[in-house]
Amino acid sequence: MPLKVSNVRLELDDSEITLPEKLAQRLGIGRDDLSRVRILRKSLDARNHDDLHFVYTAEVEVPGDESALLGRDVEPFHSDHFDWPQPGGGPMSHRPVVIGAGPAGLFAGYLLALSGYRPIVLERGRDVKDRVADVRAFDAGGPIDPESNYLFGEGGAGTFSDGKLTSRNTGPDVQRVLEILADCHGKPSILYEQRPHLGSNRLPLVVRTLRRKLEQAGGEVKFSCRVEDVEIRDGRLVGLYTSSGHIPADVAVLAVGHSARDTYGMLLRRGVPLEAKPFQLGIRIEQPQEQVNKAQYGAFSDHPALGAADYNLVAHAGKRDVFSFCMCAGGFVMPSVSEPGYFCTNGMSESRHDSPFANSGLVLTIQPEDTGSRHPLSGVHFQQRSERLAYLVGGRDYAAPIQWARDFLSGRSSQGQLPSSYPRATVATDLGMILPPIVAEALERALPIMDRRFHGLFLRNATITGPESRGSSPVRIPRDDSTRQSPSVTGLYPCGEGAGYAGGIISAAVDGVRTSRAIVARYAAPR
Repeated sequence: MPLKVSNVRLELDDSEITLPEKLAQRLGIGRDDLSRVRILRKSLDARNHDDLHFVYTAEVEVPGDESALLGRDVEPFHSDHFDWPQPGGGPMSHRPVVIGAGPAGLFAGYLLALSGYRPIVLERGRDVKDRVADVRAFDAGGPIDPESNYLFGEGGAGTFSDGKLTSRNTGPDVQRVLEILADCHGKPSILYEQRPHLGSNRLPLVVRTLRRKLEQAGGEVKFSCRVEDVEIRDGRLVGLYTSSGHIPADVAVLAVGHSARDTYGMLLRRGVPLEAKPFQLGIRIEQPQEQVNKAQYGAFSDHPALGAADYNLVAHAGKRDVFSFCMCAGGFVMPSVSEPGYFCTNGMSESRHDSPFANSGLVLTIQPEDTGSRHPLSGVHFQQRSERLAYLVGGRDYAAPIQWARDFLSGRSSQGQLPSSYPRATVATDLGMILPPIVAEALERALPIMDRRFHGLFLRNATITGPESRGSSPVRIPRDDSTRQSPSVTGLYPCGEGAGYAGGIISAAVDGVRTSRAIVARYAAPR
């Protein structure tokens, strides 16, 4: 019987090689009596700046009677079982189609392929190798490609959104997703780190490897293939019209991502139910990383075992909570742009977190009633208004509107060239003229609160850019809780972040896993 040993302390100067010895000491046995050690959890305890240390939980195996070793922080280890159904008996006339090759689509396609369903994955953008080249060309000052950019292409928006693998969910589905990512050239440590992170430089290889595994298992991926219409007869899906021609389909996973605004419009015209949902909007704040390290680690800020510090802040600003989102330690502000004539920001960081800047979104939740309309796409239109104003300020070069955070609070426009990791040009301005009043007012109340909680190091030398408007989908595509299908279109499976059921790489991937599980349980594999 394996054991789980919790709350094992390692100092900052301790090598992880010493962990088995620490575990053996905790159990009161010799080091050689440990036949197996597997790290389950590693976290940094930074609550006391005078006593920073790492805390581990590990699975161990020992010979003989383990029951004598049970006690405080030592208990039997029981692994969660990843459940997968036997194929159902429902007929499937055609190979299942997955629309979108983001985390939800790739994982849905991969699990379907492993089960023998030979899915066809349709991706409007290009493969990740060509997509990286397109993004680099845009960063260097080139024009925006509406089909291959930071949001569209193999891997979806997650490929260029830092690679955070944190999730509020736990359990065997999350663990299975992490295991698959680790097996696709992700770091083994993502299986146990408190805040697992791959980095935008590592993600393209992970994405490409997962796609190749999908293909090796019998799936097919078509790039530069945009779904332009759905064919529905008597409430059932029968086919898809794409930029590459018609594809017959009676089962399709709709995993289009949170920025497929044209697809939302098409679905609405075809009578597929859509509804407005809460979403986040705000700005991206940027500080020197050294400053964040000092605020979080105190005298240990330069310790090599710690790396770049991050933060997680919430400020109760009247009726609105403003909170940090997608914090990128040692990262870059980048243009999260997919449509010509619109501008918005996001953040990313590479695996080494070696940029001299830290950045984070600061957002609040916009409710459907805040948009002034009951239209299902009212949130999209709300996003677009700020994005259009930001583009007009920045000009055709997609320059980022930027402002000193202190100037924003003082209501004055910034002047001159401000420091930033943003790859293209910046334009000093007053972001209060771009942001919706509800957002600007909440930020004005929240920023001083966050600065006090951050020991006065949050606003010092801080700039803001924006808007930050693509953090979540403003649209939900309703589905049945048990079948996961659209209530009005049999065979259509809304899935992932674009359908309003996820928020990040892991939750989107898990939603893809669960959708493919529902399809396998309902249908037999097509012949």
